[in-house]
Amino acid sequence: MQNKKTHISYSELKDWAHCPHYHKKNWIEKVASFEGNEYTAFGTAIHDVCEKKLLRENIDEAKVFQIGFDKELEKLAEKNIEVNQKNVEQMRTAGPEVLAEVEDALGDYFGDYEVYSSEELLYEEIENFGYHFKGFVDAVVKVGNKYHIFDWKTCSWGWDSRKKAEKMVTYQLTLYKHFFCQKHNLDPKDVETHFALLKRTAKKNRVEIFRVTSGPRKTENALKLLYQAIYNIQKGFTIKNRLNCHKPYPCSLRNTEHCR
Repeated sequence: MQNKKTHISYSELKDWAHCPHYHKKNWIEKVASFEGNEYTAFGTAIHDVCEKKLLRENIDEAKVFQIGFDKELEKLAEKNIEVNQKNVEQMRTAGPEVLAEVEDALGDYFGDYEVYSSEELLYEEIENFGYHFKGFVDAVVKVGNKYHIFDWKTCSWGWDSRKKAEKMVTYQLTLYKHFFCQKHNLDPKDVETHFALLKRTAKKNRVEIFRVTSGPRKTENALKLLYQAIYNIQKGFTIKNRLNCHKPYPCSLRNTEHCR
């Protein structure tokens, strides 16, 4: 199948790095697409409210969350995707509890900040490849002359130190920073990157914000991986990465007609 794609996202890059064969089936042939579950429904609903809170919209955050969560669950039901009702009920309680801590967490971490953008589209040219990098930056705030990019991440109780430093996890922010600077003609030294964890099962400190380093060497390595992926995708080179058939969980293609 001819590949006519003209852009690549971080999610696509992550799938390619995990297994080029899975990437082909998912992103080009469209036979392995993940269509969501209760966790993605929760994440979408709470992200939407976080965006509104960041923009200081006057809303009933708990009500808006429940309405958004219901809409996402309805979409799953329309696709005949079953959800765990015990998880759903726990999420209905957890959502408002997490949201109640967002505003204070942002103030405690960033201090006196100015909202620069929310859900900002990046669609930037990748030089020499005829491709663009596409992504949505969850939030950018300014403190003085510094820009702070951060990405909301829903999780259970939090991330350990290994997860916080995981290469492919942090490359998301590294690439966002690079192409954000390219878009706005900014010096990378004036931009910092952070994750904001929204902890679904934590009993306290449900919102944790932490800095992720994205210096020149890390940026170089992330771009090198991006270029390698685009080159192989354009050439149609794919291999099956058997080392990842069970990591971090069994692949949906394993032992099907699409991967034997």
